[in-house]
Amino acid sequence: MTKLEPAVSTAAIGGRRAWLGLGVLLLPVLLVSMDISVLFLAMPTLTVDLDPSASQQLWILDIYGFMLAGLLITMGNLGDRIGRRNILLAGAAVFGLASVLAAFAPSAGVLIAARVLMGIGGATLLPSSLALISNLFPDARRRATAIGIWTAFFAGGSAVGPIIGGLLLHHFWWGSVFLINIPVLAVLLVFGPVLLPEHRSAALGPLDLPSVALSIGGILPLVYGIKHLAAEGFDAVSVLIGVLGAALLVLFVRRQRQLAEPLLDLSLFGRPLFRVAIGASTVGMMSLAAMSYLTSIYLQSVTGRDALQAALLGIPMAVAVFVFSMSGARVGLRWGVRAAFTLALTLSAIGNLMLLGVGVDGGLMWYVAGSVIAGVGYGISFTLVSDVAVSAVPAERAGSAVGISETSFELGNSLGLALLGSLAALVFRSGGDFGETLGDTVAHSGDDAGLLAAARESFVSGMHVATTGGALLLLAMAVVAWRSARTGR
Repeated sequence: MTKLEPAVSTAAIGGRRAWLGLGVLLLPVLLVSMDISVLFLAMPTLTVDLDPSASQQLWILDIYGFMLAGLLITMGNLGDRIGRRNILLAGAAVFGLASVLAAFAPSAGVLIAARVLMGIGGATLLPSSLALISNLFPDARRRATAIGIWTAFFAGGSAVGPIIGGLLLHHFWWGSVFLINIPVLAVLLVFGPVLLPEHRSAALGPLDLPSVALSIGGILPLVYGIKHLAAEGFDAVSVLIGVLGAALLVLFVRRQRQLAEPLLDLSLFGRPLFRVAIGASTVGMMSLAAMSYLTSIYLQSVTGRDALQAALLGIPMAVAVFVFSMSGARVGLRWGVRAAFTLALTLSAIGNLMLLGVGVDGGLMWYVAGSVIAGVGYGISFTLVSDVAVSAVPAERAGSAVGISETSFELGNSLGLALLGSLAALVFRSGGDFGETLGDTVAHSGDDAGLLAAARESFVSGMHVATTGGALLLLAMAVVAWRSARTGR
């Protein structure tokens, strides 16, 4: 049934070498999550060197996330079939080569191509690394602890990405944010074959290629349409692209119902706990993406801090997410997973609501305190999502289940920026005769102090509306989780 190659002895599984193997698995997770955000600070100097067009700038930032979202489910399934360690090491090699290409890219087009390759490699790293934890730690308690550590590094990577990027850019050129990947990946490629077990399922047949095409062809346009709506507002192009993606996903779902070995196992959604986990990850990432995006603009364009100072103010939240990701599994074991989801979602909602205390002229401590409390909730919730995904299926299908959960994170991120971000922009623009964004208004305001004050006040109002909307979504999901706990449905 399931083939486990003797790269790591059975006695070592769950023992000291298993923890060393976990340490190796954390390396690609940290890099993949860092590379989502590390370019934020590098864009100004990168733009001076490569002179990308406005469209190319968006593709440089977004194409990496697009490839992750479109390929996670496929790569999770592929790892179940050809071997999780095999695909992890192959993905690391692709990621490393693409990082070198990105660091020395002579043009914006080459950098975009390198980011595509990095996305392909990254999509193999996340599901295979998390699924391998189920092989390293068959004991449920140790596995839950290991998943908590994995989640802490994944969540922490996106938080420290801008900070590391700022430090590197202070001393080196923009390509250094990519070259930092190379020594880390070298450690994985050297020690991975020694410490990590191979796992593949001989019982699973080949991938259904039409399902792969429909999955990628549906998710990529849908995510692109959502992001385009967030950046440009409603227009015919973004709506048509989004509708095309949704239509292809409908065909994808219909095909899965007809297959004996589907790419997406729809029966998982018949499990109440799995539904709660996917709902929590989607809503949690929606609110977190909007909160992070809007507060970053607030700290820079309203309070006047530079990008690195704004990133440093995010450290308390990053620490909270990191610490409570590692304790989330214990909360689940003590309270029950559904009750723990309820607690975590409620804490995240409270943290978002505390941003109502933030104003144009003060309230920074409300931001710090609110982000920390929200970070506690996000840390617990995201760990539980990963644990449920790994535990929901037999070991031979863990990669596919993890692919679903990771895709929900990516979709939640896109929906948060599109829906909640657009809501904030709508409130901002309704407050006066401003530019498209607060940044545009600040750049073209000249000496008009009254216009600047009104624009900043309007932006803060929009931020309040959007983060309150995120809090309401979190509370609604908390109610769903609690009702599921009480009724078992």
